[in-house]
Amino acid sequence: MKKLLILAASLCATAAAANPAGASLDEVRKATERFQDVKVALAEGYIPDPMDMCVVAEDMGRSAGGGAMGIHYVHMGLLGVSAPPNPRVSGNGTHTDFTKPAILLYEPQADGSLKLVGIENLVFKSAWEKAGNKAPPSFQGVPYDHMADDPATKLDEAHHFEPHYDRHVWLYRDNPNGIYAQFNPNVTCKHHKTQHAMKH
Repeated sequence: MKKLLILAASLCATAAAANPAGASLDEVRKATERFQDVKVALAEGYIPDPMDMCVVAEDMGRSAGGGAMGIHYVHMGLLGVSAPPNPRVSGNGTHTDFTKPAILLYEPQADGSLKLVGIENLVFKSAWEKAGNKAPPSFQGVPYDHMADDPATKLDEAHHFEPHYDRHVWLYRDNPNGIYAQFNPNVTCKHHKTQHAMKH
């Protein structure tokens, strides 16, 4: 009986190692804390949003008090993006491993530096369903949010992406709305140079 229990524990540990998408928040933090240095992110293939956007809640029709997401640093390979937007960004990836997130979220600082505030995974709805999935992906039992542009509004609620599922995890900045909320009131874009210039 004791041998069976040891074998079962061993199998569970192996399954957990083979399924990093189910990693704990502590494991995810340990695996991503190196990205607090944006130079590390760049060296590992993450690139800043080509449109140089620092996404705020108002961009998507939310309340100004909703806060921001920050600047997205994206790993195109993990998203399965292999071509320019046509007309929107799309990809065929189904990556959901938060120990190697597809997107890093940075807040611009007054001195021009960037501070890591959160991480994100995103899968395009068409690719997810093509892979045979009927329900949205989830992390720690929480289904991803669904984002799609509403053509009836002037805003771009999907910030130039095709319909997709995404999950934000605010590991590096407390969020009063919850660690999995889309926006964080404690994140600001007020020091984003391009955005500031566009509004003045």
